[in-house]
Amino acid sequence: MTVKKKTRFFKSLRFRIMIILLILGIVPSVIVTQLMIYNYETQALEVRASAVRAQCAILSNQIIKENYLNDSSSEAVNSKLELLSNIYGGRVLLVDKDFRIVKDTYHVDEEKTLISPGVIRCFKTGEVTDYSRNGQIMQLAVPVKSADVPQIQGAMLVTVSCSEIMATMVEMEQQGMLIIAIIVVLSIFLSYFLSTVLVKPLARVTKSIEDLTDGYQKDEISVPDYTETELITDAFNKMLARMKVLDESRSEFVSNVSHELKTPMTSMKVLADSLVGQEGVPEELYQEFMHDITAEIDRENRIITDLLTLVKMDKKTADLSIQHMDINQLLEDILKRLQPIADKRNIDLILDSFRPVEADVDELKFTSAISNLVENAIKYNVDDGWVRVSLDADHKYFYVTVADSGMGIPEDSIDRIFERFYRVDKSHSREIGGTGLGLAITRSTIAMHHGVIKVFSREGEGTTFSVRIPLSYIP
Repeated sequence: MTVKKKTRFFKSLRFRIMIILLILGIVPSVIVTQLMIYNYETQALEVRASAVRAQCAILSNQIIKENYLNDSSSEAVNSKLELLSNIYGGRVLLVDKDFRIVKDTYHVDEEKTLISPGVIRCFKTGEVTDYSRNGQIMQLAVPVKSADVPQIQGAMLVTVSCSEIMATMVEMEQQGMLIIAIIVVLSIFLSYFLSTVLVKPLARVTKSIEDLTDGYQKDEISVPDYTETELITDAFNKMLARMKVLDESRSEFVSNVSHELKTPMTSMKVLADSLVGQEGVPEELYQEFMHDITAEIDRENRIITDLLTLVKMDKKTADLSIQHMDINQLLEDILKRLQPIADKRNIDLILDSFRPVEADVDELKFTSAISNLVENAIKYNVDDGWVRVSLDADHKYFYVTVADSGMGIPEDSIDRIFERFYRVDKSHSREIGGTGLGLAITRSTIAMHHGVIKVFSREGEGTTFSVRIPLSYIP
């Protein structure tokens, strides 16, 4: 396996699922094993301590009864102390209340003084138990007293061997390790199998996408094994549908650009051929043809200029020159500039300003966008009609609406009017002029201001464009 393939495997979902399943298999096993060993140790020590306490209680009564702390010659007590020491493989020290060692089953420290923390605590608080796992011993300090005599007469220090308990724990740990090793092996096989099953639908999604990319499959993919794969395939199909729409739009755009650029060239070619093919052309006809050629050149130039504007906006290279402007004054200037065009067809231009509005806009681009909307409202209006521009604002946005009494837009064309080169009535649009790019530029300009534009129209009843732009521009 190459380094690249190894890296891909370790980053894959299958590897991560295997790791998770291994952890889920191993960690509980380790925890359960350790809990079992701990519980055994605790219970085994408690059982042994209880047994030693019982034996010490019996011996304490006999020690006090036979006054053994003052006279240690009692064979019965001595034999029982030796027996206790032998049974538990340990040592018994009997200390009186003066801390003198009365009896040592090892016969080493008798008649010596023993002042240890265990003995002192035993005289003060009663029974004391200490356990040393490393030394494998348990030491109990049991007070020597009886029901008849409430005072503690002495202390019995019993050291008990716990080696058999530790040996059992070691055996349990070895068995636990063996069980864990078996679980690890089973978990590896099980995790590999489950990860393969779980990841298989995702591999099918990948294969379907690759087949679709290579053209070996239908236009959509479907892997409904899991909700997640179904959501992924649905999202991919939506993206694919959107890409097809964009591709069709691109193809149509290229076709429209070719057509729009070719039409003026064709007209100029026909006019130029007419001049070249005739001799002694009258000056009046020559001037008329040259005027038509100039008009076609201007039209070609407008198309190219608008295309370059759109390209800049698409590539986000068109920087905004944001200034805090008086929007009321901007709209007044726009209507004043377009008033002569409206007067030619006796169209009323009306401005309704509901409140003073100041906002952050690019004066040139914003003016161009609103001018385009008002100019379209004039062009596609009826004679003696009206165009109403209204301005309003709230605490966050300002709103500009441009309504007209024109011919309106058919319902099936409303969703396409912002497409490049799209015209509702192509024959009428040719007569009016324009490049068919104005609304596309307008929408891009408003979007650059983080605004939105909507259109409401009914055929034969006029059209209303609604623009919403934030008062404060945030880059």
